Amino acid sequence: MTFYIKKFCSLLVTLFLISIVTFGVFQILPGDPASIILGPDADPFQLEAMRQSLNLDAPLLTRYIDWMMNTLQGNLGESIRFHMPVSDLLLARIPVTGSLALMSLTLTVLIGLPVGLFIVHHDQYTGKVVSILSQLGIAIPSFWMGILLVLLFSVTLGAFPSGGYVAFTDNPMGWLGSLFLPSLSIALGTSAVLIRYLKTAMLDEMPKLYVQTARGKGLSERTVLTQHVFKNALIPTVTILGMLVIDILGGSIITENVFNLPGLGNLIITAINSRDLPLIQALVLYLGIIVVVFNFIVDILYSIIDPRIRVAGGN
Repeated sequence: MTFYIKKFCSLLVTLFLISIVTFGVFQILPGDPASIILGPDADPFQLEAMRQSLNLDAPLLTRYIDWMMNTLQGNLGESIRFHMPVSDLLLARIPVTGSLALMSLTLTVLIGLPVGLFIVHHDQYTGKVVSILSQLGIAIPSFWMGILLVLLFSVTLGAFPSGGYVAFTDNPMGWLGSLFLPSLSIALGTSAVLIRYLKTAMLDEMPKLYVQTARGKGLSERTVLTQHVFKNALIPTVTILGMLVIDILGGSIITENVFNLPGLGNLIITAINSRDLPLIQALVLYLGIIVVVFNFIVDILYSIIDPRIRVAGGN
């Protein structure tokens, strides 16, 4: 229990530091929010009134506390570009990015774990071929992979749509079809990373005494790999999966624009192009929270897989 309390306290401290950094960075960025909202033709009196309405004339600490209190209540300000609450924009886009990330992570696991086992179990020549393919998967950016997949499956074969998004509530199969290619374009790269790490972790386990003991009992090589080596190799692999979630979120920013998906990645590009500071600030804070929370979940899973970590961390 002490381990979980320590991890939760560390999570809260990290979230607090993220809020400070996010708020602080946007206070020193060049540009006057009042000028952005009112435009270049605003007179000084209008600008001053707008600054007062935005509370920009208050002390820095006061502004931070007000911003944090509003954020905790779900009030993230109003978008300059869309003229609507930022929280409403995020709530409308989160299902798209969440679906894309979840499907990408699922495909990463479904591709990475079996292929990683396949490389270790089969002969050296086959393993080298798969390793070369996985290296190509790492080298090719997700947006370029997405373009190649569109050319193959949309333009040539006509099997999947080249872009757009269908909500799950409107058409479950259409939802699956609209997300499959963008998810696959991300998953091919992340699964290649997972394959290489799983292979390395399993090869590191092979010379250990428990593996020799299992073989001495007459167990087949497949049983040794799947029931003994694979279980212990999962410990570092789970950590890599947590890091891959961050890669998936980063890849979705460009991939959503390639496939014209109305998610957070598409929203980030729009906000940057229009210098929508309240929206950018909320998106940075939101993505930072996601990364920290996923790392917290990975730490918990890590301790469940290997209880020795929980015992050592609680001391």
